[in-house]
Amino acid sequence: MTDECKPLVSLIFPAKNEGGNVRSTLESALQAKTDYPFEMIIVDDGSTDGCCDVVASYSHANMGRIRSLRTEGIGLAQAKNLGARHSKGEYLIFCDAHLFFEELWIDGLLEPIRTGLADGTTPGIAPTNSPDIVGYGQTLDNNLGIQWNGWQANPFPSAVMPGGCFAVSRHVFFDIGGFDHGFRLWGYEDVEISLKMWLFGYKCYVQPNVKILHLFRETHPYTVTYDHINYNLMRMAYSHFNVARILQCNELIKYSDPDHIESTVLESNVLRQRQAYFARRKYDDNWYMHNFGIPF
Repeated sequence: MTDECKPLVSLIFPAKNEGGNVRSTLESALQAKTDYPFEMIIVDDGSTDGCCDVVASYSHANMGRIRSLRTEGIGLAQAKNLGARHSKGEYLIFCDAHLFFEELWIDGLLEPIRTGLADGTTPGIAPTNSPDIVGYGQTLDNNLGIQWNGWQANPFPSAVMPGGCFAVSRHVFFDIGGFDHGFRLWGYEDVEISLKMWLFGYKCYVQPNVKILHLFRETHPYTVTYDHINYNLMRMAYSHFNVARILQCNELIKYSDPDHIESTVLESNVLRQRQAYFARRKYDDNWYMHNFGIPF
């Protein structure tokens, strides 16, 4: 199939204070072979280090195929949603701005979606400094902490698609409402959207035949507080979980005032969202936890 016959793919890169990573990520994406036409949208979410200034030089050389958007700190979930709204592709691939890609990674990542096996896919992800140590999607432990899956020979279901790199059809992304529009700066974006896809009847898979390299960092290049993370945790709980699990999530809150976090979440639109989500979902949170063997 020629490029002209294949649908456009939108690569969406949120970025904030990434230093030279934006340049190296764009270079890698442009150099990696693919049979798909693609555009790249970089969402500069209030960077103060000029990391996205480089985008202008790429935009001129690539005839508008690379675009940048500037925001003033709307947070990771909203930056991704903004990039999606400005995209044109039939398929969306959300990528961190500190990745390195292999040949035909787009083609491999989209194959399970285009054949109907999956609605969203994630590749194997390895650290840049240990490329042979690969995680294949994620599941959750008894504290909703992340655990990486091991290798399997063929594409397989995954409880969580890591936010560092995953693909989804445009139709599915907008049908589920994208990332949670009430989430704050950082935390649980990938867990929530994967959970939502499964509960709404969509399928998240790992494509083990694709591997990307990810720069794992010990700290964020911007300030993230426990209040941000715990707020998102409780918003996810009220959006998707039964009452017992909401109480369990409240007990997970550390380094924040649980009562304040919960009352702030309840002052938002979360109860209306909960009602809407419960009305349309195909599976409940008991099914999700049982299906993936999550002890929570």
